[in-house]
Amino acid sequence: MACLLKNAGTYVRLLLVLQTLFFTSFMTAQNNPKPTLEDLIPGGATYRYPENIYGVQWKGDLCVLPDIENLKVVSPNNGKEVVIATKTEVNQLLESMQLGKIQHFYNIEFPYSDHKELSSYMLVTTSGYRVLVDINSKEIKWRQPRKENASNEDWEKQSRSLAYTLDNNLYVTTADGSTRTVTKEEKGIVCGQSVHRNEFGISKGTFWSPKGSLLAFYRMDERMVTEYPLVDITARVGTVNNVRYPMAGMTSHQVTVGIYNPQTDKSIYLQTGDPTNRYFTNISWSPDEKSLYLIELNRDQNHAKLCEYNAQTGALIQTLFEERHPKYVEPQHPIVFLPWNSNEFIYQSQKDGFNHLYLYNRQGKQLKQLTSGKWLVKELIGFDETNKYVFFTSTELSPLQENIYRLDVKSGKRILIGNKEGVHAATVSRSGKYLIDRYSSTSVPRSINLIDIKTNKSINLLTAANPFEGFVMPTIEVGTIKAADEQTDLYYRMVKPSNFDPSLKYPVIVYVYGGPHAQMITNAWQNSARGWDIYMANKGYIVFTLDNRGSDNRGLEFENCTFRHLGIEEGKDQVKGVQFLKSLPYIDGNRIGVHGWSFGGHMTTALLLRYPDIFKTGVAGGPVIDWSYYEVMYGERYMDTPGSNPEGYQTCNLKNLAGNLKGHLLIIHDDHDDTCVPQHTLSFMKACIDARTYPDLFIYPGHKHNVAGRDRVHLHEKITRYFEDNL
Repeated sequence: MACLLKNAGTYVRLLLVLQTLFFTSFMTAQNNPKPTLEDLIPGGATYRYPENIYGVQWKGDLCVLPDIENLKVVSPNNGKEVVIATKTEVNQLLESMQLGKIQHFYNIEFPYSDHKELSSYMLVTTSGYRVLVDINSKEIKWRQPRKENASNEDWEKQSRSLAYTLDNNLYVTTADGSTRTVTKEEKGIVCGQSVHRNEFGISKGTFWSPKGSLLAFYRMDERMVTEYPLVDITARVGTVNNVRYPMAGMTSHQVTVGIYNPQTDKSIYLQTGDPTNRYFTNISWSPDEKSLYLIELNRDQNHAKLCEYNAQTGALIQTLFEERHPKYVEPQHPIVFLPWNSNEFIYQSQKDGFNHLYLYNRQGKQLKQLTSGKWLVKELIGFDETNKYVFFTSTELSPLQENIYRLDVKSGKRILIGNKEGVHAATVSRSGKYLIDRYSSTSVPRSINLIDIKTNKSINLLTAANPFEGFVMPTIEVGTIKAADEQTDLYYRMVKPSNFDPSLKYPVIVYVYGGPHAQMITNAWQNSARGWDIYMANKGYIVFTLDNRGSDNRGLEFENCTFRHLGIEEGKDQVKGVQFLKSLPYIDGNRIGVHGWSFGGHMTTALLLRYPDIFKTGVAGGPVIDWSYYEVMYGERYMDTPGSNPEGYQTCNLKNLAGNLKGHLLIIHDDHDDTCVPQHTLSFMKACIDARTYPDLFIYPGHKHNVAGRDRVHLHEKITRYFEDNL
C-alpha cells in the first residue's frame, strides 16, 4: 500500500509538472507575435530574411569571404580563415591617389586568380574609377576612369577594356584610359543593350572575345516599331513617354550584330541578310576568336539554326545544324566550348522533350548526348579541365529541386555533389577540385558550404537561422493531384493557419501564376511560399497554390500543351485544384478567392469569368487581358499571330467574357507598365461597363510591371483589405 501511495504521489507530481509545462508553452505561444507585412514584404521597415554572405567567390582554390570591414580567404582543406585586406587600408590607398573609396568588399573581384603573377590583384570599383589593387604589395597597379551616367558596363580582364552605353550608343574605354565611340546612331536605334525584350535567355548587349581583342554587340533598330504612350503625371501638365512596343502580329524591331576592333577602331556587321522577322540569340565566341556563333530563330519560333560567322569579315561560314518543332523551339543557352578541346562544344536543347546537354564538334556533328532522362539540366556551372568533368545542376532527384552533379564526359558517368535536399546553386573553383554550394531546403533557410568534390566532404560557411524564430507561423504542406487530363501529376502547396482546427471551415485564397518559365512550389525554404501567403494564413485563410500544366521544370510537353490557347488548360487544372480543396472537410467551398500578377493576373481574371460560380473574389495585378496587345516575342511563341490563330486570340480575349463577372474583382495596374501595358486593364474596364458588370480598379502611379520598394507593403495591405471585405 505504501508503495502504491508513493507511486501515486510521483504520478501527481509528474502530472503537475506536465500541466505547468503545457500552460507555459501555451502562454508562450499566446504571447509570440505574428509577423506583420512590414516583416514579410520586401521594402518593409522590418523586413526579415535569412542571413547571407554577399559576394562569396573563388580566388583560385581559395574561397573569398567579403564583409564590410574585412576581406578573408578560407582554405577548403581545413576551413582556416585569414584576413587578406581591410577596408581601412584599401581606402587609404585609394584616397592617396584621389580614386574615391569603397563602402564594403561585397562587389570586389579577383579576375586573375588563374594567373600566378597577377593572382593577388583585386578589382575594386569606386564611383569614379575601376582600380586593380595588389593586396600582397599593398599597391595600386592600374586604374581606369568611369564615365558618369554610363550603363551596361562590361569590363574585360585580358585587355582591361570597358564597354558601356550612354543613352543608346556604345563606347569603349581602353586600358590606357582613352575612350572610343563605337556607334553614332540616331534616335530609335539602340546599341550595346539587350534586345528581343530579354527573351531567349538574352540579358546583355555586349560580348567580349576570349582574349578581349574584339567586342560583339547588338544593334537594334526600333524606328519601325509602333510607339506606345505612357503618361508621366509628376509634371504639372502630364507628359507623354513613348516606348517602342511591338504587339503580336505587328512590325517588330530589326536586330543586327556588330563586331568592334579596338585596335583598328572599326566595326563590321555580320552578313545575316535582311534582319526582318528574325531573332539573333545566344552569342558566343570560338576560343581562337576567329568565329562568332549565334542561334538564329525565325519569327514563327519553330526553326532554329546554329550559325558560325567569320569575325574578321562578317561572312557566314556555315550553318552547323538546325532544329525544328511543330509548336516552338526556344533556345536559352549559348554554346560552350570544352576548355580542354577547342574543337568540341556543349549545346543545350529540349529536342528530346527535356533540356539536356549534347556534345558537338565544330563541323556540326553530334558526338553524343551527354545527359538524358525525364528531368532537366538547369545550369551548366563549370569544368574540371584536368579530369575532363562537367558540372551542372538538374531536377533529376525531383522536379521541386535543383541538385549538383559531376559528369565524366568520356564515360557519361555522373555523381551527385553535396546533399540530396532542396534547391542548390554552385560555383566551381579554378582547378575544379572544389565548389561553393549555396542551398536552401524546407528546413534550412540558407546554407553556404565549401565542398571537396573528390571526397564530398564539406565545410560550412553559413547556416542561416530561421528569421521568424519566436513568431507564430503557419504550417505548410505539399502534395500532388491529377491534372484535368487525369494523367499528369501536379504539385500543390497549402499554407494553413498556425492554430488550424480541422473541425472548422476555412476560406481559401488560391495564389496563381501558371505561365511558362515560373514554378511556384519547390523544396526550398518554406516550399517557396511568399510572405503574403504567410500573412494571410495567420489571418485565418488557407492559401493554396498549384503549378498547373504550362508552368516550368516539367518538360516540353508539360509546358507546350497550352500552345495557341493560353489560360484554357491552365484554368482547367486550377479548377481541379479547387475540386480537391472542396473534398476536404475543413474547406468552405462558398468562400474561394484567387490572386495573381502578370500571367497570374490573366489567370485570376479568367478564373472569375470562366468559373463565376466557383471563385467569389479575386485580385488581379498587371493582367494580360487581350493577347493581341502583348509583345511579339513572348506572345507569338505561345499564341502564334492574331492572323494565323484568330480563334485562339478570340477565345483567350477576356474582354469577350466581361459579362460573366459575378463576384468581386479588383484589378491593380501600374501606370508605367511597359511589359503589360495599361491598355489591357483600361479596355477591360470599358468592356465591363458595356456589359454592365462592376469590377474595381486601383492604379499605382510611377511604377512599372510590379510595385517595388516601400510601396510594395501598401500593395499587399490593399490586397489584404479587399479579401477581408469581400471573402
